[in-house]
Amino acid sequence: MARPLRIEFPGAVYHVTARGDGRQAIFRDDADRECFLAILENAITLRKWVCHAYCLMGNHYHLVVETPEANLSRGMRALNGEYTQAFNRRHRRPGHVFQGRYKAVVVEKENHLLQVCRYVVLNPVRARGMGVKRPEEWVWSSYRATAGRAGEPSFLSTGWILARFGRGRNEAQVRYRAFVEAGRGAKSPLVGAQGGIVLGGDAFLAAIKSAVAGNKKVTEHPRMQRHVTRSDLEELFPAEAQWDKAVRNAAIREAFVEHEYRLKEIGDHVGLHYATVCRIIKAQGR
Repeated sequence: MARPLRIEFPGAVYHVTARGDGRQAIFRDDADRECFLAILENAITLRKWVCHAYCLMGNHYHLVVETPEANLSRGMRALNGEYTQAFNRRHRRPGHVFQGRYKAVVVEKENHLLQVCRYVVLNPVRARGMGVKRPEEWVWSSYRATAGRAGEPSFLSTGWILARFGRGRNEAQVRYRAFVEAGRGAKSPLVGAQGGIVLGGDAFLAAIKSAVAGNKKVTEHPRMQRHVTRSDLEELFPAEAQWDKAVRNAAIREAFVEHEYRLKEIGDHVGLHYATVCRIIKAQGR
């Protein structure tokens, strides 16, 4: 199995999800959910995370967390590992609880975090067979606390979300409830994530290039993820490549070897057949 690329830097915000092994339930009853939240609270406290939203479903969970100290992987290993031990001990079973590794999408905070948090708390409403018509009916998410319908767990931070809707807490909660309601028919914002791991605009992608630069050669990561923030072909080919074949050919080799663009992608960009591109690369001694 390809190992997913992890992007970590101080202050990063993530949408994290983990699913049950073979899509089996990871929460069999409310006691399991209480156990998970207790372990989550401990992980958030120890790692100094900021939890903006969460939702516990039947065979998976969603978290939206901010990591001031760039320690998502370490915290997730502890969270899923400790819960697996507790679940297996309680239900007297061996083996895996989660299916493979957790998935994490880095989220641009200012422009995308609100939509992601809304998507998370609307999961029970969208799910078939759960009988949940409104988000406040599902007690195992952060919606009720953020909306002012229940007390706020010690590990949940609602301040950033509510600050987007006004200065007064009561008014902000009313506007938040309307915002969530308006998102019922909206598609998941995560479908726009580049390579499935980064959700943000061009400036955000450019800002985190250095965080993944050292992973370009790590072939166990999925190809789509390794180069999610790689340079565009326009950036790789200087202006003189239009008339200087030596410059063009060097850029062709760099695009193929260093950035792993496909032969046809390069050929389409420079106006050459992919077979010609291949010969150029071979002539330079790949």
